[in-house]
Amino acid sequence: MKLLTILFVTFILALIGTKLYQGDWNFLFSGNLGMAVFIIFTGFAHFKFQKGMAMMIPDFIPAKMFWVYFTGIIEIAAGIGLMIPSIREITAILLIIFLILVFLANINSSQKKVNLFKGDYSGPGMSYFYKERLPMQIILIAWTWYFGIYLH
Repeated sequence: MKLLTILFVTFILALIGTKLYQGDWNFLFSGNLGMAVFIIFTGFAHFKFQKGMAMMIPDFIPAKMFWVYFTGIIEIAAGIGLMIPSIREITAILLIIFLILVFLANINSSQKKVNLFKGDYSGPGMSYFYKERLPMQIILIAWTWYFGIYLH
């Protein structure tokens, strides 16, 4: 849940910034900026922790490093897309689909006890999945829907 700090802090700072500079609370901008910064941050993590990311991918999927880099690029592009009003809604829809698909990789990595940062099998396992990853994924999907689709 530490990662959600990026989302919430960016959102709050953007809200305060829009109130100070525009004279009003801009929830649409602030919510999308929060998710954009979060998803771009995680996208760049694909290039720093590529070994651990590759270990998260189910065994039956070939070319794991390709998918690690490709999904990192997708996340960065999604963050940019959320900030462009004309493509925000389609970006949000695609990001929700992406988050659901990535969620399957998170189940797999939790079952295998993948430690993303060390690139080994010393991770916390299913306890992390139920206590942190599942709630975080629900928050990310709901956030993306609310700010990218509902308020759009």
